[in-house]
Amino acid sequence: MNTPRIRVGIDVGGTFTDAVAVDATTLELLGQVKVPTTHHHEDGVAHGIVVALDRLLEQTGRSPADVTFLAHGTTQATNALLEGDVATVGLIGIGTGPGAVLTRRLASFANLELTPGKRLPLAYAHVPDPQDTAAVRRAVEELKGEGAQVLVASQPFSVDRPEGEQAVLDAARPYGLPMTAAHEITSLYGLHKRTRTAVVNAAILPRMLATADLVDASITKAGVTAPLMVMRCDGGVMALDEMRRRPLLTVLSGPAAGVAGALMQERVSEGVFLETGGTSTDISVVRRGKVAVRHATVLGKTSYLNALDVRTVGVGGGSMVRIGGGRVTGVGPRSAHIAGLPYACFASTDQLRDAKVDTVRPMDGDPADYAVIDTAGGRFAVTMTCAANALGRVPEGDFAHCDPESARAAIAPLAAYLGTDVATAATRILDAGVAQVKTVVDAMMRDYRLDEDTAVLVGGGGGAASVTPYLAHTSGMDGRIARNNEVISPIGVALALVREQVERIVPGATQEQILAVRAEAERAVVAQGAAAEGVEVEVTVDPQTSTVRAVATGATELRTQDRSHRADDAERLHAAAASLKTDPAAVHVLAGTAAHTVYGTETRRRLRPARHPIRIVDVDGVVRHHSADARVETTTVAGAPEVLARLVGEATSYGDGGVRAPALRLLLGSRIADLSGVLDPQPLLALAHGELRTRAADEPVVAVLEVRS
Repeated sequence: MNTPRIRVGIDVGGTFTDAVAVDATTLELLGQVKVPTTHHHEDGVAHGIVVALDRLLEQTGRSPADVTFLAHGTTQATNALLEGDVATVGLIGIGTGPGAVLTRRLASFANLELTPGKRLPLAYAHVPDPQDTAAVRRAVEELKGEGAQVLVASQPFSVDRPEGEQAVLDAARPYGLPMTAAHEITSLYGLHKRTRTAVVNAAILPRMLATADLVDASITKAGVTAPLMVMRCDGGVMALDEMRRRPLLTVLSGPAAGVAGALMQERVSEGVFLETGGTSTDISVVRRGKVAVRHATVLGKTSYLNALDVRTVGVGGGSMVRIGGGRVTGVGPRSAHIAGLPYACFASTDQLRDAKVDTVRPMDGDPADYAVIDTAGGRFAVTMTCAANALGRVPEGDFAHCDPESARAAIAPLAAYLGTDVATAATRILDAGVAQVKTVVDAMMRDYRLDEDTAVLVGGGGGAASVTPYLAHTSGMDGRIARNNEVISPIGVALALVREQVERIVPGATQEQILAVRAEAERAVVAQGAAAEGVEVEVTVDPQTSTVRAVATGATELRTQDRSHRADDAERLHAAAASLKTDPAAVHVLAGTAAHTVYGTETRRRLRPARHPIRIVDVDGVVRHHSADARVETTTVAGAPEVLARLVGEATSYGDGGVRAPALRLLLGSRIADLSGVLDPQPLLALAHGELRTRAADEPVVAVLEVRS
């Protein structure tokens, strides 16, 4: 019998490095280890990665040859910016006349504040003619004299005409400094923002290059031949060579790893993911099976870095309770970890004898209203985890579970101070803490127009049980704690797909130009190791900004999951009915493929046309897509061009806002091809034909269309 191959995910945190091994076929967790992050080792964090890998292989009884995929996520880039530990950037501006005025203004990036009192180290030199090799080299000499360790070339309109920036880099190459051109980092217009993004990328480039080389060499020495991937900030992974070019993509990748785990392991299609640690909760959105991404703010300024939209609340499992005037006045932002105190609920009942409530100031400048209990066993913090355990909200076996009797004993002194019972005191604590989280969750639900009928709350992180179950209870939403929640981030790293996003500003984009952007994104993920047969590309065309965006994703191997349980017809029907909030008898099968079934019903409205809500359910019984009103039709690959042309023609609307083709999705084989980001009928049909081109003529195709108002 062959030993199942494994996917390894390693999450390098500020304190600990967590590693997991996942079965490459079933995607089940096989092993997990935790080692201290080796910031001060001569090999840096690379040493901790190799130690974690060695222990993981030993624990699971696997050899390096069994590793089919290896990826790591790191906070190193984020920490470098937060701590101001960056290289001096030499910025070469290019241009004459008005262009020179614009580029000379870029010298102001030396005023970017990294940390209070510390600014981005940057030197600026100007070159009028990029083809003047002697002038370029004089500029490089000048920048080196000012301490430049990395070079950036920037010129107006280089997105369309990159030759000038490239000529500067070619002339500077003999000096051996790491280099980048602004157009290589992003292809969007906006000289100032494009260059700022490139400069911040360059500032962390030398440090990240050194780490990449050490990790690569260490993994190779360990005998692993699988491609080494790195977690991106948008929920995917990239090849190590791509990270060497654009290390900025690893900034803010910590929260992205967790939501990738929720997306892949928990198969969330619509909902909010809450990753709760000891001090804070990171909140992010999954909408229609995709993570919510936006241009990130870096060093207080917007950038062209596409990152997970994550919002952080200063409430976690270790958040301390604040009291005053005989009542709970708040929870957090200080935690037991910051105060250097143990959680009261993890003490024994004997240690908690003779408890008295007191208040402390966790850090200088903090208010002295954080509750602690002084007991026979010492001083302890009263936390969110204590309250959740006292109310029985923490499942047995969870990372944060403790003896219920100890939890109640931990809350009892505070309950006496409040003049109430333990359950009420614990409820008040959770109310105060979870209310802060709920405010952000509600805002994100509104921002992304999540469907409350299908949205779920999924909790990850070691402190998940202190927030998610109670939030689900008080909000009435469906909620659950992710399996293996304490290692959801490294699981997300292990399961993440190779991802690439290509953006172009193309006024009046033609069908051929849109297809070219799509093809570029597809080639990029294949070049990084994704299996070509399984690549999926989502294209969006924004007519207001003339932006054509293609997001390609793919696995490094074609996965054939061998799950022990597939949902039967009755289970899938009930999942659809529950999501539709109607009786199963009123739900009908409208269409299907081997991987997905489309269920629908009808809702009548007085004096208005009936609506036809649908749900697409996969073979595991998970709702993968939903629509409040959709048209569904089945055809074959051979018949699809004619059928789709008719359907799109009938469902396209015309008005003052222009032409609006329907939101189209195609069920093909094991995939749902999402073409909803294209508003023009002709490019939409061209993209649909592209999805069909490699399919057998008799293969079934299900078209799901939603008319845009």
